[in-house]
Amino acid sequence: MSALTRKEAQLRAQLLDVHHYAVALDLTVGDAAFGSTTVIRFTARTAGDTFLELKPDELRSATLDGHPLDPATLEDNRLPLTGLAEGPHELRLDTRMRYSRTGEGLHRFTDPADGEAYVYSQMFMDDVQRVLPAFDQPDLKAVFEFTVTAPAHWTVLANGITTRTGVREADGAGIWASAPTPPISTYLAAVAAGPWHSVTTEHAGLPFAIHCRQSLAPHMDADADEILSLTTDCFDRYQEKFTEPYPFDSYDQAFVPEFNAGAMENPGLVTFRDEFIYRSAVTDTERQTRAMVIAHEMAHMWFGDLVTLAWFDDIWLNESFAEYMGYQTLTEATRFTDTWTEFGVTRKAWGYDADQRPSTHPVAPDPDDVPDTASALLNFDGISYAKGASALRQLVAWLGEKDFLAGINTHFARHKFANASLADFVDSLAAHTERDVHAWARVWLRTTGIDTLTPQIEASPDGAEGAGGWTLTVDRKGSRPHRIAAGVYHRDPAGGRTLERTDFLHLDVPSDEVLSVGGPRPALLVLNDGDLSYAKIRLDETSVETVLRGLSGIPDALTRTVVWNSLRDMVRDGELDPGDYLATAEAHLPAERDLAIVQGVLTFARTQVATRYVAPERRTAALATVTAIARDLLRRTEDGSDPGLRLTAVRTLIDSATQPDTPAAWLAADAVPGGPALDPELRWRILSRLAVLGAVEESDIDAALAADPSATGQEGAARCRAALPTAQAKAAAWDRLFHDDTLSNYLFSATAQGFWQPEQADLVREYVPRFYPDAVALAARRGPAIGEAAGRWAFPVYAVDEAHLQAGHACLADPDVLPLLRRKLVDQLDDLARALRVRG
Repeated sequence: MSALTRKEAQLRAQLLDVHHYAVALDLTVGDAAFGSTTVIRFTARTAGDTFLELKPDELRSATLDGHPLDPATLEDNRLPLTGLAEGPHELRLDTRMRYSRTGEGLHRFTDPADGEAYVYSQMFMDDVQRVLPAFDQPDLKAVFEFTVTAPAHWTVLANGITTRTGVREADGAGIWASAPTPPISTYLAAVAAGPWHSVTTEHAGLPFAIHCRQSLAPHMDADADEILSLTTDCFDRYQEKFTEPYPFDSYDQAFVPEFNAGAMENPGLVTFRDEFIYRSAVTDTERQTRAMVIAHEMAHMWFGDLVTLAWFDDIWLNESFAEYMGYQTLTEATRFTDTWTEFGVTRKAWGYDADQRPSTHPVAPDPDDVPDTASALLNFDGISYAKGASALRQLVAWLGEKDFLAGINTHFARHKFANASLADFVDSLAAHTERDVHAWARVWLRTTGIDTLTPQIEASPDGAEGAGGWTLTVDRKGSRPHRIAAGVYHRDPAGGRTLERTDFLHLDVPSDEVLSVGGPRPALLVLNDGDLSYAKIRLDETSVETVLRGLSGIPDALTRTVVWNSLRDMVRDGELDPGDYLATAEAHLPAERDLAIVQGVLTFARTQVATRYVAPERRTAALATVTAIARDLLRRTEDGSDPGLRLTAVRTLIDSATQPDTPAAWLAADAVPGGPALDPELRWRILSRLAVLGAVEESDIDAALAADPSATGQEGAARCRAALPTAQAKAAAWDRLFHDDTLSNYLFSATAQGFWQPEQADLVREYVPRFYPDAVALAARRGPAIGEAAGRWAFPVYAVDEAHLQAGHACLADPDVLPLLRRKLVDQLDDLARALRVRG
């Protein structure tokens, strides 16, 4: 398939104005394919040649202004349109399209719980071409209207309000029509159809609704008030922030099965992965994550949908803004008032890691670095989301929120229902400030890498360090200016671990200024206290000693987050022994009060330190430390005071078990002593760990699946079967992954997650070199979504050795590696090389 180049898009945008898509879908012709008939009205500004994109199973017919086109001219997803005359045109195409099982195009899912089928679209980048023909680029916006024929008991959703307009006499199928949209980009068109369970309401004069499949109805109903309340609270806050009103006629949120991303910002019909409809107990941090995704996608109604990027070099104008606005608005408008701590623990670490790999790129890449749609797909990462949001948070700190909001409102007014670039955005900001926003954009958005800030503390020259004061300078390794605060902490005179912040110094870095501070040298000095900038932070020697002994005594959760991230970075950079990190976690996590910090530190300790950064012979001891922390947390929560913390401890004990006795006893009793009772998620988690440890049989997995035949049960069974420590189980799983080609995207990922286990290194050693040619061939056959899943989940992450690294680099020399798979391999191999360096 041909990827659209930026130059081609520019030429086509100069030639065409696209006005309207009338799309008729017939979803009643079977479970493999569907009918798609599209009428496109457009104008050619001058005479010329161009092309239309589509990826049909069959192009039945095509006419231009009533004259037939030859379907045989369709080649590499392009239908040539030659000899266009200046003026208006009408293009009509009748196609048969194929349903997807990989989350691309129109994905079809049959729920194993009740046999009901559901379909939904994911049109992003070039996947609209799997559903309907299109002039597929973001700056050719048009009005979309859908007519959908669907089974009689289905409901159809689309970007605009949908209405059942009739019934097909032959079989009683329902005929649905959607209201026309305002002008939107092709990748934002959306439909979803099936026997949805829906909860509806009205707010601010608009219809609001949430939808899920029928088998999840009780679980959605249990959370419907929370989801809708969060939705309307965020909606009201955005209406206060933005002078442009909400630009669409309704707000539907559909929780759909086997969705590849967290969510997609289709205007008027946001789609979410339906794991956000919780079947089992979750922590409040997980509820906050769902809330943040709701806020993030709603921000896109303005950032991305009302004003859309002109080309994919500016994807950050969508994602960085939605990320920043999502967290900030959640903090301002909902009960989740401390979201930036979770951002610092999880999202910011994601950005830091991405920015230190060879695949890093600027938040706003040079347009020449995003020459086509295939390269654009590579930039949906920790840079475009977390680093970009961090840069915006720094911009607000530097610019002031009032001027920042004034600038974005000017941006909306200038470019509503149109497209805009980085230059347009910076010009809008510059209209409201005397600061040099263009210079800020150059150093923050056009450069790569992460700065490192290190404090230098010395006794004041006019007195002894203990009484006469001290001086602070900041060494910066990097190139960006930072406006930060430095927190000054002294030990509580009453004793104990408590630290008291005695000063909050505001700094501009770089600066020739030497700050002189009176009083004794601090026990702890934290640069970037409050986490308003984006940089790795180092601690002075005294502060490192204080932190290792007294981290839990720091009063503010966000400050503790900055310190934990500093320790994490030091481990990854080989400056702190992984054992010291584990010892610090063991000393301070049992007293930690913020759940996001507990979850983040435990995850890093278990999945990175214990699994990759310590030598294999030290892994059991490292896991014993993680287990000891979890047991301390269980004892702390015996009174039921913190169910989220207790659930985190239970999950950690299961995942870290090196012997089957405890999780097997919990499974037999169907409860953890003192609670909780086991729900489906915990049962499958235990069974998966027991499979790794060789403590279950195939028959146990079959029985568990019979008790829970849901979609997540199917995934749990696939994960368990692949995790069984036998040569036969591994061979069967490998065949399902790389040669069967029938696994859906979710079943593929579950099988891959079960396959590689550090306890089974000898058993799967032969598969390490086989991964590379098999993954390359798989991606070529099944496309980007499965290629990305293979690079993410099927990569032999636990094979930390030089031979594996060399095999991976040899694979990268193959020019036929699919770009999205190549990007995943580059990142995985860089992480592998880092693990080897940390091990020494």
